[in-house]
Amino acid sequence: MKIDLSNKVALVTGSGGGIGRAIAIELGGCGAKVVVHYLGNREGAEETANEIRKAGGEAAVVQADLTDLEQIERLVAEAEKAFGSGLDILVNNAGNMVERRSIENMTYELYKEIMDVNVLSTVFVTKAAIPGMKARGAGSIINMSSLAAHNGGGPGSGIYAASKGAVLTLTKSLAKELAPNGIRVNCVAPGFIEETKFHATFTSEEGKRASIAGIPLGRSGVPQDISGIVAYFASSYSSFITGETFEINGGNFMR
Repeated sequence: MKIDLSNKVALVTGSGGGIGRAIAIELGGCGAKVVVHYLGNREGAEETANEIRKAGGEAAVVQADLTDLEQIERLVAEAEKAFGSGLDILVNNAGNMVERRSIENMTYELYKEIMDVNVLSTVFVTKAAIPGMKARGAGSIINMSSLAAHNGGGPGSGIYAASKGAVLTLTKSLAKELAPNGIRVNCVAPGFIEETKFHATFTSEEGKRASIAGIPLGRSGVPQDISGIVAYFASSYSSFITGETFEINGGNFMR
């Protein structure tokens, strides 16, 4: 099976490294013109774009804070201008746990920061992309949830888990809302994926060993385990799939 995304324009949020970078490179390798988004890691975003270009693809880089509504609108407008075409593919990958903290010690400020970076960003980047997709009569939106949405996450990650649960449920609602316009909305829920800033920041070596011990396939995932599924959801091979969540966790959680 060869996925062909030639002449498709894709925006991948948070693609300066980790899973987002792997997704952007995968989509570029399938022929998509990729808009690489970043918040603060411009060097990482440029590296992602250069990897796509070195492989013969096209890429543009755009910075934006996805907790700021004006910057979200600017991001999508610049993404649509980058290649002179509206978006065909949107990957809402940007997200963050921000900090591990128990509910007992949670503050409103931290709660809002976690929810904004994970939920508000997904809602309002999608909102900004909808008009262009509606005008084209087609589109594929892929949201990023987490295994934490199912099992509540590890210690101190309750609000993060709740935010990813919201993304999972939002995916189903959006799928129903946008189906009449030819726009499909699906979700990916990664389990324990190494080679990411997330686990480098929030997971101890002991925690990593414990996580891997609970995975039936006996290893952690890598970003490329996620990127192929995203490309599938972006392609015509999944043209009759919408509202679904694909679990990628080595068997750690089975539905």
